[in-house]
Amino acid sequence: MDQISRILDSNKIPEEDSDHELSLRPAHLDEFIGQKKITDNLKVFIESAKLRKKSLDHILLSGPPGLGKTTLAFIIAQELGVNLKATSAPIIDKAGDLASILTGLEEHDVLFIDEIHRLSPAIEEILYPAMEDRSIDIIIGQGIGAKSIKLNLASFTLVGATTRTGLLTAALRDRFGIPLRLNYYEPEDLKKIASRTAGIIGIEMDDDAALEIAKRSRRTPRIVNRLVRRVADFTTVMKHKKIDIETTKYSLKRLDIDELGLDEMDRRILTSIIEKYNGGPVGLKTIAISVGEETDTLEDYYEPFLVQIGLLKRTPRGRMVTANAYKHLGIELTRIAEDNQQILFDEDTN
Repeated sequence: MDQISRILDSNKIPEEDSDHELSLRPAHLDEFIGQKKITDNLKVFIESAKLRKKSLDHILLSGPPGLGKTTLAFIIAQELGVNLKATSAPIIDKAGDLASILTGLEEHDVLFIDEIHRLSPAIEEILYPAMEDRSIDIIIGQGIGAKSIKLNLASFTLVGATTRTGLLTAALRDRFGIPLRLNYYEPEDLKKIASRTAGIIGIEMDDDAALEIAKRSRRTPRIVNRLVRRVADFTTVMKHKKIDIETTKYSLKRLDIDELGLDEMDRRILTSIIEKYNGGPVGLKTIAISVGEETDTLEDYYEPFLVQIGLLKRTPRGRMVTANAYKHLGIELTRIAEDNQQILFDEDTN
């Protein structure tokens, strides 16, 4: 595999996605379930670009993992009728890598960069003129004899995806003409996704079973798809003709997914804060060491959902579990924990 193939793949999907996941992706905006405000606006922006025969403005897609950022990038290229070139920021480690990608783009192509917040400053510096002026400067030679040559690029659309908007430099963030924030999904939309997925993999599913999976999916489509496939496995082995509510509940219990969608690691995080640190406050790095997980994984994947459903609170002094977490886990509040909860309440009301 040559260097450019290593960093760029027009058929790239994230590592956590399988061939099944790719087959489940909607191909058009009309097939995309949820995020209606975003998809409705994208239809306008795309149609305008096509009518003007211009490249679409650069798009920044942000939000927690699994909400459809990569899928939307593929759909945008499909709707525009252009090529999509996809890569990930961590593997663009040299200026020449990005230059090779940019000079290989054709007119109106879409370039998708996942985890764009992880671009190095040196790479960003090359990207700025490419985004604004459709050109890059490359240095030929070394020392006194080195020369700077300006190369014009094809007009293109950059679609960047990030789970950590706060880590983007202002200079990069401000160069995206269309910033779009994806939010957690509502149960009804997730129910539709579950039913669609079951149909694609060829198994019948009752509505109440689809809703049960939706409620336990961390409000995330990627997890809906994963749970539907796993429940389908149990259904098949149990020789049932369709996925019903009883089989679904049994399967999810076997998978250790509780009524709120928490898995074993979610509960370990909350329990660790309660049992070892009296409910907090405690720093994220300390939590990561305590549960044996990477800090970035906690911050990107586990923490946003726990905060969203009111079981965890970020404070200036660290993370704290809420009274709702104690209740959900069936753990009684200690006197120290009660005092900490009062502090949390006081901070919220000030």
